Amino acid sequence: MPSDAISLLWESQDFIRAKCGESFKPEWAVLLGSGLDNVVHEAKISASISYSEIPGFSAASVSGHQGRFIACELFGKKTVILSGRAHFYEGHSPESVIFPIRLVSFLGCKNIILTAATGGINSKLRPGDIVVVEDHLNFMGFNPLRGAHDSSFGERFPDMSSVYSESLRESALSLAKKSKISASSGIYTAVSGPSYETPAEIKAFGKLGGDVIGMSVVPEAIAARQMGMEILALAYVANMAAGISKKPLKHEEVLAEGKKAAQNVSAIIAGVLQNSK
Repeated sequence: MPSDAISLLWESQDFIRAKCGESFKPEWAVLLGSGLDNVVHEAKISASISYSEIPGFSAASVSGHQGRFIACELFGKKTVILSGRAHFYEGHSPESVIFPIRLVSFLGCKNIILTAATGGINSKLRPGDIVVVEDHLNFMGFNPLRGAHDSSFGERFPDMSSVYSESLRESALSLAKKSKISASSGIYTAVSGPSYETPAEIKAFGKLGGDVIGMSVVPEAIAARQMGMEILALAYVANMAAGISKKPLKHEEVLAEGKKAAQNVSAIIAGVLQNSK
């Protein structure tokens, strides 16, 4: 990131502090994917700010993404909810996609929960299932850390052998089991979109070990990992991917499954936050 982007991050941090108070220092950030806005209903909100007001933020234009920065207490923890995200396929730069992640880290967040709608590659999965991400395959065609570097982001060449927190993943899976929520660990395959994948592509990704596929999460996880954050990624299966499913894929199905999955995702998030120290 060039130096002017660093200045923009400091400007954004000052803007948020002015809105939320100088003492505002969240412990957690939760980024909500398509159809998961119901999680917001559990929050004790102190400030809700449109992305369009925040310096450096890109608007979330996809249906199912509110596009709001929400300062709150969520299940007993000081939290930032990022309700919606900017996607690379919308024409945003990789730097813009990860800007919110950089900002919440600057604000003090040490932990982040990423959520997203995905297509199921693994034939054992069913719509509504939750995959707790243990690793990823990046087929988006870019790395968000490319370009000028600043030491405030962490190491120039960050290790990616353990992107996703093992302890948070185990906590999420344990909570899901106790609540009788269908959840398993798996590999997230990231592609740029916006077109859905072909059956041949899905077959290839499956052979490479992918369990679910989506158009987000990975750039954010890479940036968060570089900045030393603990990461939990929850992917809900909105539909089965091309070739696995015998019917055409539609974004409306993603939103509908999101509403169904929201309660389960919220329950896992609640348990993880309440059990954290």
